[in-house]
Amino acid sequence: MRGFLGFIVNDILSQPAIIAGLMAMIGLIALRKPLRSIVTGTLKTIVGFLILGVGAEAIVQSLNPLGEILNRGFGIQGLIPNNEAIVGVAVKTLGQQTALIMSLGFLFNLLFARLTPFKYVFLTGHHTFFMACLLSAVLTAADIEGTAAILIGSVLLGLLMVGIPALAQPFMRKITGDNNLAIGHFGTFGYISAALIGKWFGNPEKSTEELKVPQGLSFLRDTTVSTALTMVILYVLVALMAGPDVTAKAAGDQNYLMFAVMQGLMFAVGLYVILAGVRMMLAEIVPAFQGIAEKIVPDAKPALDCPITFNYAPTAVIVGFISSFAGGLVGLAVLAAIGAPLIIPGLVPHFFTGATAGVFGNATGGRRGAVLGAFVNGLLISFLPALLLPVLGDIGFENTTFGDTDFSVVGIIIGYLAQWLQ
Repeated sequence: MRGFLGFIVNDILSQPAIIAGLMAMIGLIALRKPLRSIVTGTLKTIVGFLILGVGAEAIVQSLNPLGEILNRGFGIQGLIPNNEAIVGVAVKTLGQQTALIMSLGFLFNLLFARLTPFKYVFLTGHHTFFMACLLSAVLTAADIEGTAAILIGSVLLGLLMVGIPALAQPFMRKITGDNNLAIGHFGTFGYISAALIGKWFGNPEKSTEELKVPQGLSFLRDTTVSTALTMVILYVLVALMAGPDVTAKAAGDQNYLMFAVMQGLMFAVGLYVILAGVRMMLAEIVPAFQGIAEKIVPDAKPALDCPITFNYAPTAVIVGFISSFAGGLVGLAVLAAIGAPLIIPGLVPHFFTGATAGVFGNATGGRRGAVLGAFVNGLLISFLPALLLPVLGDIGFENTTFGDTDFSVVGIIIGYLAQWLQ
């Protein structure tokens, strides 16, 4: 029995594509669709998620060498936020507790979605696992362990899985133009901040997607072309500034400038693949969720990973990434000036959360909202991880930490609240 439960937790619930496929299948069965439609909808949902993952992996592989070049070329030492890395450290001692919190948290998500006005089913499996790990670490650091930690962590996780998408939904409606989708990603505090900054300081009438381009440069309206050119220029500039000796260590046998060009092009490939996967997945999972909404959780909405927003404002994606990274550099300078732990801007979190913050900021404040909102996101994912370190206990002293805003906000609140109650 324990082996079967381990298979469910470790091999099924840890796969977001499988979770999304199962949800689509349940919805289609609830709608009493014919077998061919159930099989097609389930498989296309899974394949769409996997395509999205392939694109994300291509972007990660493209960004990692750039991060290494920046660190080596400019001699910056500090902590690099990376969710996968810090979770890898934490699960060595908290793996079983984390798995139980994740599994029970998903059940509480469905229960709260059924019983409360927050009708969101959180389908981003890897972020569910990361948040379960954070809750496990913070509760353990506060000397709450065993059954109490599992129960408290599961309830908190279930609440976060319905509550955080609900907070972002007013802005998601502006992005998508309807109420069918929610965002299920634990960087939402940054996205809401970006949307509010855009609302306060921007103009939604001047969207990033309506930038006027001279006739001779009309080819830049193609998202793939503009992304490729932007990233190639960025990579080449960084390679030249860092110097051939530093860049050659990442490039291996390849010419260092050609390596920079190819990495920039691979970034564009990854983004193109992400957008294709999102289109396929949404075409299947949104209709399937009608069945869940009708039969299981009335008016249920799927809360999906942050790249689902990229199709709605592709230009804002690149604007947001660059602006968030600029905010990270400013945050690094401020942390160095005040003698706080240095949080080195990680290109992966700055791309995914910065790009999404750019889309949110653009929805409420147009071009200015995209730039300023994503810049604020970059500051947040610099300062908040530094504040989180003291409440992480023994795992707070590795060379990495949690990257996205919600992990830091939740960890800081729960950690200090638990210490105060004791």
